Amino acid sequence: MSNPNRQADPERPQPVPAREDWPEEVLSAAEAVLMVADSPVSAEELARVLGESAEAAASVVGLLAEEYDGERGGRRRGFEIRRAGGGWRIAARGEHRDVVERFVLSGQKARLSLAALETLAVIAYRQPVARSEVAAIRGVNVDSVVKTLQHRNLVVEQGVHPSSGATLYGTTQYFLERLGIDSAEELPRLSPHLPGVEDLAEITSEELEA
Repeated sequence: MSNPNRQADPERPQPVPAREDWPEEVLSAAEAVLMVADSPVSAEELARVLGESAEAAASVVGLLAEEYDGERGGRRRGFEIRRAGGGWRIAARGEHRDVVERFVLSGQKARLSLAALETLAVIAYRQPVARSEVAAIRGVNVDSVVKTLQHRNLVVEQGVHPSSGATLYGTTQYFLERLGIDSAEELPRLSPHLPGVEDLAEITSEELEA
């Protein structure tokens, strides 16, 4: 349960005095939205997709924040819900920043993972594209993978979406050089629906890391 004596954190969502018996599917749905969102999710946005009121959405986020902080019987997670830009987002806890940076940087010489290859393929064929669009195609959060691709100089920011303001990403000149092509137009043609990674055999980790 919540600790009534704890000082309020302005970046942490404060639970709204509403119901505390939200069905597991509602909590899981809200969690999934926050995981794949490219930018902070407002109470109104979350309420719309959950089919609840803005106050109810805030209550759900507050309960998730308590759960992540270990206040509802479980362990304290390595991530948290932060208040930012008029909404909420899930992020790694600040005290783990050094560990996260070492992990990302340690991948500089490592082979690309399957998740990284899939994400890179989506960006290459859909560029310029927002992380939320990539996440929607892959069905998982891609924030850390995109950061890894940026550190590997395979992906770069290419402006912002005109309506949503989300950061757009595309491939780099280095990416083209590793594949031996002059532009993204020379990439092998794929189905317009971008099928699974099994159809992306032309883009292999060996080509990218040779």
